[in-house]
Amino acid sequence: MKSNYDILIIGGGPAGALAAKTAAEAGNSVCLIEKRSAIGTPVRCAEGIGKELLKEYVRPDPRWISADIESARIIAPNGTAICLDQARAGNEVGYVLDRKVFDRELVWQAAEAGADVIVKTRATEPIMENGAVRGAKVLSVGTPAEIRSEVVIAADGTEAQFARRAGLNTVVPLREMMSCAQYVMTDIDIEPGCTDFYLGNEVAPEGYLWIFPKGDRTANVGIGITGKMSRDGARAKDYLDRFVAKNFPDGKTIEMIVGGVPVCRPLACTVADGLMVAGDAARVVDPITGGGIGNAMYTGRLAAQVASRCIEAGNCSKEALMPYDLEWRASKMGAGIERNYKVKEYFVTLDDAKLNTLAESIASISFSEFSVLALIKELIKRNPKMLLELKALKDTLS
Repeated sequence: MKSNYDILIIGGGPAGALAAKTAAEAGNSVCLIEKRSAIGTPVRCAEGIGKELLKEYVRPDPRWISADIESARIIAPNGTAICLDQARAGNEVGYVLDRKVFDRELVWQAAEAGADVIVKTRATEPIMENGAVRGAKVLSVGTPAEIRSEVVIAADGTEAQFARRAGLNTVVPLREMMSCAQYVMTDIDIEPGCTDFYLGNEVAPEGYLWIFPKGDRTANVGIGITGKMSRDGARAKDYLDRFVAKNFPDGKTIEMIVGGVPVCRPLACTVADGLMVAGDAARVVDPITGGGIGNAMYTGRLAAQVASRCIEAGNCSKEALMPYDLEWRASKMGAGIERNYKVKEYFVTLDDAKLNTLAESIASISFSEFSVLALIKELIKRNPKMLLELKALKDTLS
């Protein structure tokens, strides 16, 4: 392990991998460190991503595509289903990945581009000089070391410890941290080309439960509920166990993961002197779906592009790095996060009766193209008793 690089990247997920590949291809010396002993494990994700979004960053490969999804269903508490086919649902359908293989492929591509990759290496704290980040102190297979760099890209996931230790406020309010549990289940009856999303306070309070197929009779079956709803006897795993016992009593659980997903607004600022924050660490998860793979790849690549320009110009100050922060916020992704945050804040207030009413009012509609705004407009037309609150929601999105 060398002690000096142009760019140090913390985290070997999609954000870190795209940052490392992009930075190396631009001619920088790059080091990517990953705290775990293997890239891609453990999987802490439902593994879904829209097809067109994925193709912006990597060519789809059957080696890491578990399922090709053609439709999605949103299921209300009373069983009313809103069905969306592939032509209209956009990023609500796509691929279900095998993240263990997918993440390794992205990191291999970064290594092939020239990045050094070091696993079992944890960043313990930033190296600070005159208020600027100049690398990281690390613990590599139990041995302390220092890695100095012109820019550090923190892509260390939900925990985001490095950015916090560098002085950024990364706190997620309890009510905006989803408590999640997921089983990989086999020998269950599912529709292999359809993802299902179950709503309702009896099923998943202030959240949703999902079934993401991963092949014949196999799926990720998971749930996310808000942290403030989690308590003894009513944890995410408790709700998931009840759903599985009712719907898949003979299914076999071959893997289990638990963790948290932030569904808050992104960090107030994602740059500092010598530092950039990308992916889940920057809180760029979709507040409605909890999905973050595409957003992670976008911010990782953009961070590396801006960092490369700044290194070439010899200026890696916060001001010089700020175009990264400004660009992603002004992008389609940034606008979508802000819009979906507002929609999420409204829908978590609804009781089951209102969810049923809304679902029943649009269940038979054939959308020419599904979008959040199109959905709200149709709900306004068909729910005069909820006109004022729905119109207020629409106005916040305009």
